Amino acid sequence: MGKLTTHVLDTANGRPGAGIKVELFALAADTRRALKTTVTNHDGRCDEPLLEGDALVAGEYELVFGAGDYFASLGTSLPEPRFVDRVVLRFGVADASAHYHVPLLVSPFSYSTYRGS
Repeated sequence: MGKLTTHVLDTANGRPGAGIKVELFALAADTRRALKTTVTNHDGRCDEPLLEGDALVAGEYELVFGAGDYFASLGTSLPEPRFVDRVVLRFGVADASAHYHVPLLVSPFSYSTYRGS
């Protein structure tokens, strides 16, 4: 049974990114359909998979992370406009029976991702 998960690591402060808004969208042609909105827990993870089982299908997806609001909530001094604000990650799911883990490593001035396990 396939599933999609994520987590956020705050690389500027060396801790999980807790309380970050995460939005998930399905992409098809020129349409973008909202699937789920959640917030990361104290460990920077979502309490349940974003998608799993029959809900995860092959195709293109987009995760949007509210990183700028997270850093602002910590009192981090940020330029206006913010250099890193809403982080948008587009990715493809080729095998819906697999586990796709899409983590975000983020600071106020950089971010990276990879396909985790």
